[in-house]
Amino acid sequence: QVQLVESGGGLVQPGGSLRLSCTASGFSVSSVYINWMRRVPGTGEDWVSSISSDGEIKYDTSVKGRFTVSRDDAENTVYLQMNNLAREDAALYFCVAPGGVRGQGTQVTVSS
Repeated sequence: QVQLVESGGGLVQPGGSLRLSCTASGFSVSSVYINWMRRVPGTGEDWVSSISSDGEIKYDTSVKGRFTVSRDDAENTVYLQMNNLAREDAALYFCVAPGGVRGQGTQVTVSS
Protein backbone atom coordinates (compact mmCIF):
# COMPACT_ATOMS: atom_id res chain seq x y z
CA GLN A 1 0.00 0.00 0.00
CA VAL A 2 1.37 3.36 -1.05
CA GLN A 3 1.18 5.70 1.89
CA LEU A 4 2.73 8.78 3.52
CA VAL A 5 2.47 9.48 7.22
CA GLU A 6 3.50 12.77 8.79
CA SER A 7 4.37 13.34 12.42
CA GLY A 8 6.18 15.77 14.68
CA GLY A 9 3.76 18.66 14.80
CA GLY A 10 2.70 20.37 17.98
CA LEU A 11 2.53 23.61 19.91
CA VAL A 12 5.62 25.78 19.99
CA GLN A 13 6.34 29.33 21.05
CA PRO A 14 7.44 31.92 18.50
CA GLY A 15 11.13 31.44 17.86
CA GLY A 16 10.94 27.76 18.67
CA SER A 17 11.71 24.70 16.59
CA LEU A 18 10.03 21.54 15.42
CA ARG A 19 11.09 18.64 13.23
CA LEU A 20 8.44 17.08 11.06
CA SER A 21 8.73 13.60 9.60
CA CYS A 22 7.20 12.17 6.45
CA THR A 23 7.52 8.39 6.34
CA ALA A 24 6.65 6.46 3.24
CA SER A 25 5.48 2.92 2.73
CA GLY A 26 5.00 1.09 -0.54
CA PHE A 27 7.67 3.09 -2.32
CA SER A 28 11.09 4.64 -1.72
CA VAL A 29 11.33 8.35 -0.95
CA SER A 30 14.78 8.29 -2.53
CA SER A 31 13.30 7.52 -5.94
CA VAL A 32 10.70 10.30 -6.17
CA TYR A 33 10.19 14.03 -5.75
CA ILE A 34 8.71 14.85 -2.34
CA ASN A 35 7.03 18.17 -1.62
CA TRP A 36 6.21 19.67 1.75
CA MET A 37 3.02 21.72 1.69
CA ARG A 38 1.00 23.59 4.31
CA ARG A 39 -2.58 24.65 4.60
CA VAL A 40 -4.28 27.21 6.82
CA PRO A 41 -8.05 26.90 7.23
CA GLY A 42 -9.82 29.21 4.82
CA THR A 43 -6.85 29.59 2.54
CA GLY A 44 -5.26 27.50 -0.17
CA GLU A 45 -2.36 25.12 0.03
CA ASP A 46 1.09 26.64 -0.07
CA TRP A 47 4.23 24.95 -1.24
CA VAL A 48 6.96 25.01 1.39
CA SER A 49 9.86 22.94 0.16
CA SER A 50 10.86 19.97 -1.96
CA ILE A 51 13.56 17.40 -2.35
CA SER A 52 14.22 15.54 -5.57
CA SER A 53 15.40 11.99 -6.03
CA ASP A 54 18.93 13.22 -6.64
CA GLY A 55 18.83 15.38 -3.53
CA GLU A 56 18.17 18.79 -5.04
CA ILE A 57 16.38 20.91 -2.45
CA LYS A 58 14.27 24.00 -2.92
CA TYR A 59 12.51 26.33 -0.49
CA ASP A 60 9.83 28.94 -0.65
CA THR A 61 11.28 32.38 0.12
CA SER A 62 9.12 32.63 3.24
CA VAL A 63 10.97 29.75 4.91
CA LYS A 64 14.40 29.88 3.31
CA GLY A 65 17.09 30.14 5.96
CA ARG A 66 14.78 28.85 8.68
CA PHE A 67 13.60 25.48 7.38
CA THR A 68 15.79 22.58 6.29
CA VAL A 69 14.75 19.49 4.38
CA SER A 70 16.64 16.24 4.66
CA ARG A 71 16.12 12.62 3.82
CA ASP A 72 17.03 9.35 5.51
CA ASP A 73 16.88 6.63 2.91
CA ALA A 74 17.34 3.87 5.47
CA GLU A 75 14.30 5.12 7.38
CA ASN A 76 12.46 5.92 4.13
CA THR A 77 11.65 9.28 5.67
CA VAL A 78 11.88 12.91 4.67
CA TYR A 79 12.31 15.49 7.41
CA LEU A 80 11.46 19.17 7.68
CA GLN A 81 13.46 20.92 10.38
CA MET A 82 11.74 24.19 11.22
CA ASN A 83 13.62 26.80 13.23
CA ASN A 84 12.73 30.30 14.37
CA LEU A 85 9.05 29.57 13.90
CA ALA A 86 6.69 32.50 13.52
CA ARG A 87 2.95 32.74 14.03
CA GLU A 88 2.43 32.81 10.28
CA ASP A 89 4.03 29.36 10.04
CA ALA A 90 1.10 27.82 11.91
CA ALA A 91 -0.64 25.41 9.56
CA LEU A 92 -1.37 21.81 8.72
CA TYR A 93 1.82 20.47 7.16
CA PHE A 94 1.75 17.50 4.83
CA CYS A 95 3.99 15.83 2.30
CA VAL A 96 3.08 14.96 -1.24
CA ALA A 97 4.55 12.41 -3.62
CA PRO A 98 3.93 11.94 -7.34
CA GLY A 99 0.57 10.61 -8.32
CA GLY A 100 -1.21 12.67 -5.68
CA VAL A 101 -0.07 10.53 -2.80
CA ARG A 102 -0.33 12.61 0.34
CA GLY A 103 -0.56 12.09 4.05
CA GLN A 104 -3.12 13.33 6.55
CA GLY A 105 -0.79 16.01 7.76
CA THR A 106 0.53 17.14 11.11
CA GLN A 107 -0.62 20.32 12.81
CA VAL A 108 1.84 23.04 13.76
CA THR A 109 0.64 25.70 16.19
CA VAL A 110 2.81 28.70 17.00
CA SER A 111 1.64 30.60 20.03
CA SER A 112 2.93 32.13 23.22
